[in-house]
Amino acid sequence: MKVLLLKDPKDKDSGPDPYIKELGLYGFEATLIPVLSFEFISLESLFEKANCYGGLVFTSPRALEAIKICLKENSKNEAWLKSLKQRWNTKPAYVVGKATASLVEEIGLIPQGDKSGNAEKLAEYICSREKPSSSALLFPCGALKREVLPTALREKGIPLESLTVYQTTQHTDLQEALSGYFSQQGIPASIVFFSPSGVKFCLQHIQKLSGDFINHIKFAAIGPTTAEAMEAAGIRVCCTAESPTPQDLAAGIQKALCLQNC
Repeated sequence: MKVLLLKDPKDKDSGPDPYIKELGLYGFEATLIPVLSFEFISLESLFEKANCYGGLVFTSPRALEAIKICLKENSKNEAWLKSLKQRWNTKPAYVVGKATASLVEEIGLIPQGDKSGNAEKLAEYICSREKPSSSALLFPCGALKREVLPTALREKGIPLESLTVYQTTQHTDLQEALSGYFSQQGIPASIVFFSPSGVKFCLQHIQKLSGDFINHIKFAAIGPTTAEAMEAAGIRVCCTAESPTPQDLAAGIQKALCLQNC
């Protein structure tokens, strides 16, 4: 059975995409179509501000990409290796999940909170470790960020400053890629959304390409935030991964499709 993943591919240097690999273990033929493009902004401000806060909060791999872009500049990379990395390892680097955690580790920091899985639980974790008297945390984020985490911390008096470091747009090849997939491979057994933006940019095309067969597709979400966006758009969510990992997503899709066919 075919599964369509609406997500960005993993870095080419990191080997096969783990979601495709894990779904393959269940006998699924998974295809990945990139949905989003990102424009990075405020990078100079990000590097300067990072030294003035008591910790970092990451809920998106894109925020780590912004930092990695900063560090590619020789002068900044030298300063990072010489002193800043050591200094930052005395401060917390809070992350929402394992994918973000692995990117934090790549730049030499130690992630905390990676078992949270979503912004609500990460906020609870942070509030259990920080005090209103603590130094403010810096939250590099996208222009379309939700306010769940900032609101939860604000209600507990935990100081946090958000800094927009990337903007999200539709991938230039998205419509063509979707059309090509449906014409060549037909209607997939399952389609997985990985972000509310993915729902916004893809749903209309999928509805048009699927026609009357859309009711045969099992739609899955990587997490509760995406599931809420899908339901708000009128999509019946048959599976939400227990945590945003390849293993939980594959197990959830297997269960959803088994219930359909058993």
